[in-house]
Amino acid sequence: MPAVRYRDLADRAEGESSAEIVTRVERAREIQLERFKGTKVHCNAHMAPRQIRKFCEPDAGGHRLLEVVTEKLGFSARAYTRILKVARTIADLEGTESIREQHIAEAIQYRSLDRKTF
Repeated sequence: MPAVRYRDLADRAEGESSAEIVTRVERAREIQLERFKGTKVHCNAHMAPRQIRKFCEPDAGGHRLLEVVTEKLGFSARAYTRILKVARTIADLEGTESIREQHIAEAIQYRSLDRKTF
């Protein structure tokens, strides 16, 4: 994963307001409700394997990143599917249809943090 530039870490610009974040989360939830309309699933976290294959297809860079990281960090099949689900949610929060390499990278970072904590 690429290193974060110092300039980005030291940036003093204000981030999103709480109201903007709430709006973005609500939009992502609406996307998920529409995606799973007519099923018992109501959010990405509860997707079945068939739905993961249908809705969580990363771009070519995302596939390569997943392959490298899965081999280097020894992720299980369960961890792999969780990463895809989280990446789908990150893409939803951005309002993008496709899962890109940066969504996969962010999801992997969250998974790595989770592994260190437990």
